[in-house]
Amino acid sequence: MNKSRVVVAAIAVLVVGALAAAFAQAQVVQQGAVRVSVSAKIAPQRLPRHGKDPISVHFAGHISATKDGEPPNLTSLRIALNRNGVLDTRGLPTCNVAKIGTASSNRALTICRKALVGQGKFTADTYLAGGEPYPAVGRLLLFNGVLHGRPAVFGHIYSAQPFATSFIIPFTVRESAHGRYGTELTADFPQSLSSWGNVTGIEMKLSRRYSYRGERHSFLSAGCPAPKGFSGAVYPLAQASFGFAVGPSITVDQTGVCKATGK
Repeated sequence: MNKSRVVVAAIAVLVVGALAAAFAQAQVVQQGAVRVSVSAKIAPQRLPRHGKDPISVHFAGHISATKDGEPPNLTSLRIALNRNGVLDTRGLPTCNVAKIGTASSNRALTICRKALVGQGKFTADTYLAGGEPYPAVGRLLLFNGVLHGRPAVFGHIYSAQPFATSFIIPFTVRESAHGRYGTELTADFPQSLSSWGNVTGIEMKLSRRYSYRGERHSFLSAGCPAPKGFSGAVYPLAQASFGFAVGPSITVDQTGVCKATGK
């Protein structure tokens, strides 16, 4: 490698490192009386330049008011992932969501553990007898499933406080042939969720490795699309769109950084 190429490669390493630190921070969008912050990342960051390896995707979205009071109810959520990632459910068991609608988290796991593809939590502000908002946290389990004959991910929420409550949030899965994002998970939240409280946050980690017909599979896989001569790449990792009962939706983009292995 000549001197100029060494210098270019060194600069690329420094730039990618600096961008990685910058993009580790949450992206914040404010619109009217609502503020939304989103963070997303994949693990591991070191991925093949050619081909794909198993990954996990971490996503977190938080909602707050810019003024006194509460933000409007969250009614829908769309999460789009970079098209370089691949979702694979071949041979992965599915969950019969009718059996876990009123179950606790432990019961839902007993019934559908083989279909588990992720975990996380929901947070909400609940109101009791007209008092001050009570912060509630619900455990989130994500199961592989089928909805109306199409791939889906069922989010099961269970909270023991302030009273035992469970909900099912079905995310439809759609593959897009065009644009930056290839896999979309979209959910319309059930009306009953608003009776629990105003959703203030959702955090999830999607990850599952399994065997099928003697071969290893991963629910999510990806590579690092770094150009030749560069040690890594900066790319649009995820896009999240939040729909509310009142006012326009808010869309937030999150950039990712990866390090390439191989020539």
